[in-house]
Amino acid sequence: MCGDEAAAARNMLQLSYPMENGIVRKWDDMQHLWDYTFYEKMQIETTGRKILLTEPPMNPLNNREKMCEVMFERYQFGGVYVAIQAVLALYAQGLSSGVVVDSGDGVTHIVPVYESVVLNHLTRRLDVAGRDVTRNLIALLLRRGYALNRTADFETVRQIKEKLCYVSYDLGLDKRLSEETTVLVESYTLPDGRVIRVGSERFEAPECLFQPHLVDVEQPGIAEFLFNTIQAADVDVRSSLYKAIVLSGGSSMYPGLPSRLEKELKQL
Repeated sequence: MCGDEAAAARNMLQLSYPMENGIVRKWDDMQHLWDYTFYEKMQIETTGRKILLTEPPMNPLNNREKMCEVMFERYQFGGVYVAIQAVLALYAQGLSSGVVVDSGDGVTHIVPVYESVVLNHLTRRLDVAGRDVTRNLIALLLRRGYALNRTADFETVRQIKEKLCYVSYDLGLDKRLSEETTVLVESYTLPDGRVIRVGSERFEAPECLFQPHLVDVEQPGIAEFLFNTIQAADVDVRSSLYKAIVLSGGSSMYPGLPSRLEKELKQL
């Protein structure tokens, strides 16, 4: 059982995540997921077809080789092309140069691209992404006094995150509003019928993207990382990078993220 079907029955299952921080760790589970995708959901015959796969920057070579090996030998694809996610994100915007901030579930990458070439020596990896925001939200709600199980309720809290969380443009203002008023409070009904009220947690949970120390990660935040990456590029390349900053991945979709990122970049 995979995907949404597994998530729906999560209370009766032990869930396994084949990828960790953007890298495949459990190949048997990954192949089970591909079987499910190709044969049950897409219902295609893979033999002789061609497939485009994406990978994160700095994907270990043995990881890429294993992935291609599985595609050729297990599924008998006739051709396999592996592309960097960030380059495709730029192409989707009609660009060939820029910086892609690609933040998914397990990892965030900052990838400078110049004339369709990834500047690998400048690519940066931040080990804070969507799953960390979810864990942070669970911790904040537990601190508030709600009875949640970090494992069984993970998917429920992820849904709360996606529906209610946002990135604060002015952290001080939002903190005052949450302390002195109820304008930021939203209600959410849990699967068991309980209703919880989410206030300051709405903006405190994603704040770990800008302040990784909140989730015990000793790295610069996303804005500082982005600024340092561009500044490390050659002078004649920097303007092209600053002109096109593209956000991609599910964890880039928080309301307020683009404006907060722009604000912090201007302050650095």
